[in-house]
Amino acid sequence: MLRLIKRLLTLGLLAALIIAAILTFQLLRFQHSKVALASEDSVFLIRSGSNIKTIAQDLTREGVIDDPWLFILLAKLKGVETRVRAGEYLIEGEQSPDDLLETFTRGSPIQYDLTIIEGWTFRQMLAAVAADPVLEQTLAGKSDAEIMALLGYPDQHPEGRFFPDTYRFPKGTSDLDFLRRAYQVMESHLQREWSQRDPDLPLADSYEALILASIIEKETAVGFERPLIAGVFVERLRRNMRLQTDPTVIYGLGAGFDGDIRFRDLKRDTPYNTYLNAGLTPTPIALPGLDSIRAALHPARTNALYFVSKGDGTHHFSATLEEHNAAVRRYQLKR
Repeated sequence: MLRLIKRLLTLGLLAALIIAAILTFQLLRFQHSKVALASEDSVFLIRSGSNIKTIAQDLTREGVIDDPWLFILLAKLKGVETRVRAGEYLIEGEQSPDDLLETFTRGSPIQYDLTIIEGWTFRQMLAAVAADPVLEQTLAGKSDAEIMALLGYPDQHPEGRFFPDTYRFPKGTSDLDFLRRAYQVMESHLQREWSQRDPDLPLADSYEALILASIIEKETAVGFERPLIAGVFVERLRRNMRLQTDPTVIYGLGAGFDGDIRFRDLKRDTPYNTYLNAGLTPTPIALPGLDSIRAALHPARTNALYFVSKGDGTHHFSATLEEHNAAVRRYQLKR
């Protein structure tokens, strides 16, 4: 009986060794075999939240590999089964399953880009995000408050909170992920610039700096003018003068603005009418760029208290109301 047991154990061990050898041979063959592609190159998408099992099944379904379990085993033996990154990857015909794992864990997925323009409102930015064909859309029908809650900031107004820039991202990125990144970039820039601000500014905190920067952004697209316009607004705030700036009135009109600001609009009582209300607006009125933020925190030293558009994109700055009225007659009333 004992001899029989030993024989069975020997046979079992031999069978196990044979199976292990066969599996090792199959794995080595599979590991270095070339993938099968319908064309010379192909694009493969790893969706956000995918694990190695679903990736292997998708590769098999698309005919790239012929054995999902060997791919999973290979990933486990290499210790990379939890390190695959979401996105689109270019697969070349000369690659092997071993190369695929290297690409999915260390390579860079195909990148797309979306540009957020300085001076856009939150609603304009949201429309661009919603229209992007690559971003995964999850925010359709959500209110501004619901979006901010999903971002983790339920008590914040969204206007001005997102940094205008060109962002690159892989396919599989959600609209919420995109907004979260733009929010974090703005917060990083704003806090850094606030920590380096000029002394004695009439601004209580970084949020007031953001509000002022947004007004500067909407007043001029000319870079050298931003510190000058900031200087005028800062001096007015110091003297408790109303800012009297048209872009704030326009923002307060919302969808009711038809593109032409009229005298009666300046009398419309909204929280954003700086002709009627002293101080800054309750929130930013647009997405300010870095130059406008820096201008708000490093305004030019100027005795000017007024400025008027010259009609060519620049402004005339005046220290007295008399000079300002003359500039208005020269540049505005004649037109």
